[in-house]
Amino acid sequence: MFLGRVRVRDIGLKIGVFDTGVSNSIVDVKGVMVGHCTIIEGEGKLIPGKGPIRTGVTVIFPHEDRNVFKSKVVASSFIINGFGKPIGLAQLNELGQLETPIALTNTLNVGIVADAIIEYMLNLNPDIGVSTGTVNPVVLECNDGFLNDIRGRHVKHEHVFKAIENASSNPVVEGNVGAGTGMSCFEFKGGIGSASRVLPSDIGRYVVGVLVLSNFGRREDLTIAGIPVGLKLKDYGGRGGDGSGSIVIIVATDAPLTARQLHRLAKRATHGIARTGGYSSHGSGDFVVAFSTANRIPHYEESPIREIQVLSEGYMSYLFKATVEAVEEAILNSMFMAETMVGRDNNVRYALPIDLVADLLEKHGILKG
Repeated sequence: MFLGRVRVRDIGLKIGVFDTGVSNSIVDVKGVMVGHCTIIEGEGKLIPGKGPIRTGVTVIFPHEDRNVFKSKVVASSFIINGFGKPIGLAQLNELGQLETPIALTNTLNVGIVADAIIEYMLNLNPDIGVSTGTVNPVVLECNDGFLNDIRGRHVKHEHVFKAIENASSNPVVEGNVGAGTGMSCFEFKGGIGSASRVLPSDIGRYVVGVLVLSNFGRREDLTIAGIPVGLKLKDYGGRGGDGSGSIVIIVATDAPLTARQLHRLAKRATHGIARTGGYSSHGSGDFVVAFSTANRIPHYEESPIREIQVLSEGYMSYLFKATVEAVEEAILNSMFMAETMVGRDNNVRYALPIDLVADLLEKHGILKG
């Protein structure tokens, strides 16, 4: 019996073949920092605009220098299914650069969170809009309306600033936290999950780290280590929703990649989703942002020519495989670590029953009893 919530590897389940980083999370990519702010208030009947509140915000910094505008990183994104309301992806893809922390939140809070990110960057950079150009905030979302009073748009500037203040390279807190507070996954409780992979030494021991905001899937589709456990658990506890929710995936690496290579890497996240049983339904907003910490881009270039290191194309397959493994495990970690939550109108998202999952995996020879 497993007491409390545990991560996938705590039950003896190994996903993939590559080694993990020290914390098996996105912060294993040196310099990456993650911060959350969680808002939980009220209970019972929904009063639109008032509560109950089950939401939050999560921020991801690509490096310890919080002024990402002055020290940008190479980045790209991939849209798997576009039923979503992200901000900032057009310029990110056009220039291949990330110049703010990435923020995750709920669908109707995107504008407020973007405004807070802009305010934060303006405070750090008095030259923005005066002697230099503007700033491009990157904010992504999922719909937490099954548990949260989403109309209330309860994530305010102070909550974004708190998440920024909380950002650190400590192991990522997962499950019902930050942007993941009110999210669902395969009609169980979902939320924030993370994982990492370390590549073989013959190409440089590069690290790939992933963070997901999971909010998608129907119960019967859930697949763990190739076993259709969702079919066995489809009548467990309460259900609800049509499985058309979304997922946001952030992929970080210290491998020296171009924006084009990062776009290729972001595409491979789709395979990690599929390995858990996801298929990007009509109503899914499935977005991937990938960035590399290897080559910093100063806002004020001193030379018209910038020399960078770039990984040879022949080694990209290692990164592709590492990304697929990390995405799969991050999604599962988001469910394994999430706790049962009661939200608006007493809607319930039950925690994934880890003991039952372990029993099913043992019966199929995936785990040893």
